Amino acid sequence: MARMTMIEAIRSAMDVSMGRDDDVVVFGEDVGFFGGVFRCTHGLQQKYGVSRCFDAPISEAGIVGTAIGMAAYGLKPCVEIQFADYMYPAYDQIVSEAARLRYRSAGDFTCPLVIRMPTGGGIFGGQTHSQSPEALFTHVSGLKTIVPSNPYDAKGLLIAAIEDPDPVIFLEPKRLYNGPFDGHYDRPVTAWSKHELSEVPEGHYTVPLGKAVTRREGSAVTILAYGTMVHVALAAAEDTGIDAEVIDLRTLVPLDLDAIIASVQKTGRCIVLHEATLTSGFGGELAALVQEHCFYHLEAPVMRVTGWDTPYPHAQEWDYFPGPARLGQALRDIMEAR
Repeated sequence: MARMTMIEAIRSAMDVSMGRDDDVVVFGEDVGFFGGVFRCTHGLQQKYGVSRCFDAPISEAGIVGTAIGMAAYGLKPCVEIQFADYMYPAYDQIVSEAARLRYRSAGDFTCPLVIRMPTGGGIFGGQTHSQSPEALFTHVSGLKTIVPSNPYDAKGLLIAAIEDPDPVIFLEPKRLYNGPFDGHYDRPVTAWSKHELSEVPEGHYTVPLGKAVTRREGSAVTILAYGTMVHVALAAAEDTGIDAEVIDLRTLVPLDLDAIIASVQKTGRCIVLHEATLTSGFGGELAALVQEHCFYHLEAPVMRVTGWDTPYPHAQEWDYFPGPARLGQALRDIMEAR
């Protein structure tokens, strides 16, 4: 075991995977020599050579298109898009080619491809470096979508994604990259949160896709969250003293619906929390599923706490985030609702 940041855990996942399987290749913009803008691939080119970890031109469509061709012919590419905001030129390749390849070829070809993308805010990146586009991927049949909340899960989920025979979108919350986060955006943290799993095995292990985990047991209300928002949920529960159960979804597709149903049927109330904008966000799908499967157990309407329906602000980043104060008010409101 070793104490790792999320960056170190992600790097370790690629290192372990490349060491176990010569078909695993890693590439993207500044990924090789420099080691990535966030240093997630630092040292991999030196260890495995330029044929297995290399730099790509500034062309997201080219990166993903090349990776799809590699995957179709037996390699296992793990590519990096520098920011999730930059993936739009590659979206046609992801949706029309990667997600469809198994189906359009009747299984003759598969696409064992992982596309890594830093996502979300927390670094004052502004409108073009802070988006949370997970709903654009969960809507597409044939893709898996992962959003880890801590270093342990990040490594285990990434190894599982690399070993998966189909395309996986791996979204890495930037606010969690470099160290501790206790859910309060506007104050520094000097020690790892007690909720954060920073002890990470140095060797090979996997975290299964499609399995949520309960981060906090509770009986009054269920909070469904993923990525950075898991820590916001934990903070709000502690700050308000409300007996909230916090479910870390970890993978959005496949989704652990059984865990969601079991929790909401126990608590009778549900808040869906995510950083992305409200309208057409993944929270709408979660709310619909809770209503469909838990209607007769609900004691209050399902609530959503999300980012605002605006382009991502720079100067007002802390206000845009659905932080513990906004979630705390929602918790108080839902406990009073009938």
